[in-house]
Amino acid sequence: MADKQRLYRVTFFNQGHIYEVYAKSVSQGGLYGFVEIEQLVFGERSELVVDPAEEKLASEFADVIRSYIPMHAVVRIDEVRKRGAAKVTDAGGSDGKVMPFPVYTGRN
Repeated sequence: MADKQRLYRVTFFNQGHIYEVYAKSVSQGGLYGFVEIEQLVFGERSELVVDPAEEKLASEFADVIRSYIPMHAVVRIDEVRKRGAAKVTDAGGSDGKVMPFPVYTGRN
């Protein structure tokens, strides 16, 4: 993979959901305690099959140049060979045994 640009799959918690996005750049960043992701990659607009979930995620990050994810919210970062579908899933387990670490949302 030396001649190709690297691609990362970043999985993190955000407001009760698990986000899985693909980015070309991941680093510790300038803000202490945050992981910086840049150049998010989504499906091509010219594809015949359009995933509405990925389209919604792409529109959410449409004007984002760089995103800072709190380090404690990151579940996993993988370097991958090719891009998969970006997605958002509900973090609540169906059996109630596994719960995400509580994250402050700014609401009382």
